[in-house]
Amino acid sequence: MLSVHQLSRTYGSFVAVDNVSFSINKGEIVGLLGHNGAGKTSIMKVISGYLEADTGRVTVDGVDLQNSPKLVQKSLGYLPESLPVYPEMTVADYLDYAADLKGLKGEEKASELRRAIKATDITEKLLVPIATLSRGYKQRVGVAQAILGRPKLLILDEPTNGLDPEQTQHMRDLICEVAKDATVILSTHIMQEVEAICSRVLMLNAGSLALDAKLDELRASHHLLLQTSLNKNDVLAMADWGEIDSVKLLHTVEGGSEFRVALDNSAKPKLVAARIAAFIVAQNAELYALQPEQRNLETLFKEVNQGYKKEGLNHAA
Repeated sequence: MLSVHQLSRTYGSFVAVDNVSFSINKGEIVGLLGHNGAGKTSIMKVISGYLEADTGRVTVDGVDLQNSPKLVQKSLGYLPESLPVYPEMTVADYLDYAADLKGLKGEEKASELRRAIKATDITEKLLVPIATLSRGYKQRVGVAQAILGRPKLLILDEPTNGLDPEQTQHMRDLICEVAKDATVILSTHIMQEVEAICSRVLMLNAGSLALDAKLDELRASHHLLLQTSLNKNDVLAMADWGEIDSVKLLHTVEGGSEFRVALDNSAKPKLVAARIAAFIVAQNAELYALQPEQRNLETLFKEVNQGYKKEGLNHAA
């Protein structure tokens, strides 16, 4: 649905985006992550048509952005981190104006306004000047204008910024609902937001794409966590098995110890786990726990960025 090919963007001598390529299918919710200055905002602005790329190509639903910018922009919704609203306008007037900019008319316009207002729960604020709204309500107004016209591509930059926990959950539900008929790019510094609703993540570092992978794949660390009463030396000796790289004692627990078992890249975790379990049972020892080690997104983010700095990593998995 969205294709970005060899995209680059500079500001003078500073390279903000460096030869970035990726594609996103319809219905995907993809998290865009990176430190400040990594290139996230520049990529979103180029995709939205707000900025021109120095080199590269962007197509949305088969339409080339450079050749048909208005047509592409008509099919997308964009919530920038700092929404350019008119503070003196009421919420109703602003959304009416946003609908006009998107080319909505007549009953379609009225229907879309009702839908966006209901979806973002801002009915009680329609006649209030935007300048008087809280940060959370301003954010909801921004999302309302972004989803007008049922965009095929929705770009959200920090959509839950300023929202309370209940509003945040409402926003997550809304994004998932929109994704049934659209593609969503979510840029945020809140890792929990990505873990809660995204199925895939793009990580940027210094303008380059450092990682492109499914979240489920990233969480699988190719390590097993083992708790057993089996003699420590017998467990450590498993490191000599062909499918295991190393075994590390983590700490002693009641009646036994906990270990981290690092598997060979070619090993199949389920089969190795079954072999370990069978071995422990055969030794008449207790098996308290044996499970894959799961990593959270914050840990993964640090690993990717540290690896990129050390190895010059520029890998799209």
